[in-house]
Amino acid sequence: MTPLEIIRQPDSWAVAQLPAGAFVPAWAGGHDFVSVTHAADEISIVCPVDAVPEEIKAERGWALFKVQGPLDFSQAGVLASLAVALADAGVPILALGTYLTDYFLVKLTDVPAATAALREAGHRCG
Repeated sequence: MTPLEIIRQPDSWAVAQLPAGAFVPAWAGGHDFVSVTHAADEISIVCPVDAVPEEIKAERGWALFKVQGPLDFSQAGVLASLAVALADAGVPILALGTYLTDYFLVKLTDVPAATAALREAGHRCG
């Protein structure tokens, strides 16, 4: 695997949960990065933690990392090269993908261990 460039995005992030069939609320929009996943049993929203109202069920305190892309759809092992390095370091992740690239979140408390593990695996992480 060619070394990847991984860039930590600013801010603290949250993963919010809404009930299935809910409308995506206005607070979820207008940010540099937002991920909305509609599933049969829920809607999950990843956005800056400051945007999520306190009464909304959410896991707060995440750091967001972007794999510098674009990545070719035929490129195999991108997420695996990150996930294995982080798993070996005991760092849980939440992975997301877009058309151009991959993103992943780690808890803010795990950022030093995640950065060290990614660099040890040969990736450029800043």
